[in-house]
Amino acid sequence: MSFSGRKFSTSKAPSSAEACSKIHRQFRSAHEGHRPHAGLDPSRASTGVVWCTERANEHGFQDDPASWANLGQGAPEADDDIPGSFQRPKTIDISVSSREYGPTAGIKPLRLAIAALYNAHHRQGKESQYTWENVAVVPGGRAGLIRIAAVLNNAYLGFFIPDYTAYNEMLTLFRNFAAIPSPLSEEDSYHIHPDKIAEEIARGTSVILTSNPRNPTGQVVANPQLSQIQDIARDRATLIMDEFYGGYNYTSGCDGTTVSAADNIQDVNEDDVLIIDGLTKRFRLPGWRVAWILGPKEFIKAIGSCGSYLDGGTNVPFQEAAIPMLEPEKVRNEMKALQTHFKMKRDYVLGRLEEIGFKFKHVPDSTFYIWLDLSGLPAEINDGLNFFQRCLEEKTIVVPGIFFDLNPAKRRDLFDSPCHHFVRLSYGPKMDHLKRGLDAIEKIVKRCCNQASSFL
Repeated sequence: MSFSGRKFSTSKAPSSAEACSKIHRQFRSAHEGHRPHAGLDPSRASTGVVWCTERANEHGFQDDPASWANLGQGAPEADDDIPGSFQRPKTIDISVSSREYGPTAGIKPLRLAIAALYNAHHRQGKESQYTWENVAVVPGGRAGLIRIAAVLNNAYLGFFIPDYTAYNEMLTLFRNFAAIPSPLSEEDSYHIHPDKIAEEIARGTSVILTSNPRNPTGQVVANPQLSQIQDIARDRATLIMDEFYGGYNYTSGCDGTTVSAADNIQDVNEDDVLIIDGLTKRFRLPGWRVAWILGPKEFIKAIGSCGSYLDGGTNVPFQEAAIPMLEPEKVRNEMKALQTHFKMKRDYVLGRLEEIGFKFKHVPDSTFYIWLDLSGLPAEINDGLNFFQRCLEEKTIVVPGIFFDLNPAKRRDLFDSPCHHFVRLSYGPKMDHLKRGLDAIEKIVKRCCNQASSFL
């Protein structure tokens, strides 16, 4: 799908195509809505994956989640049965000191452990090394992104389409920067080229935000191109690198290598690169809400301080429990197990989808997502919202692509979105859930086509 020729809506009236679709009307109503409470912005009440889960609950998901295939939630399986993976704690010791308020930048022992991990995996032989003062611990990735946004100077902030759904809400919370979207091309595998970064900076962008590896497309920008991007931005722009999926890297033979901009930083206190990661994805502990930001000391000092008025800091007992997990060799072995297991699941899901009749121009080489193109399907199911609705009827959850069209100014009609004919599938869940969800998708496609392989 090309991004050329996209139309921009100049009124709030939905198009005729939207008006004829119940699920589109429901989506539009939830995001524009009336104001039943004087102080409530209804557009904040139901966003992204939460909106999808609410629609699933209307079909019974909340009452019997075990009978559903949730391929929408952006979380990996959290059990202890992945071969080669270390056992997660089932209990934790709670020290007397952890009953007190913790530092809003995180406890020093954990900050030391995070710095040591990055130095071992990404700074070997380099003169400039991370210290604990280059690390802020935050209560989850969203909290970390909001802290970063809170300390940014007046700036043009560039971001790319498609990308992580929560950016959309974050980019509308603050008035200290103007968000500038930049669409990527499907024909080019949604790749961020160094020339693209140079163009953004040339038009006045001084902050660039991106996930890498990329959610939802499952593509990664690795060296040497990642290094070239950082060279272009050095002394010219601040890079915010969301690296939560860095461990889900299938480009290096599942050897445990983690993709990170930390490899290419010349001076940890001079290069304006902020890296955000945590236990959520690659350590498969989303419920712990322990994440971190690495960057220059001056940035980290401000990010730590603003936690006092934004989120109050991270749970101290869980910070203490995280420290032994971050021993560098232990992490390397964990990443090997993670990559081997999730690559196997990726290959299974791609194989099933190809059997159903889908074709893939580009195989995802990272994350645990598949950006599924629906444009070849019959009209009644070839857009993300209607496909999502049919999946709900089969007890399966996917995420419509429009949630990854970061459109904080809400200028586009839904049917004009470059992400409209896509859904994101997650192969994060356990294999039995993947099989159940793919069976449902196959049933939907067969019902709408004479033969499963005839629609493309």
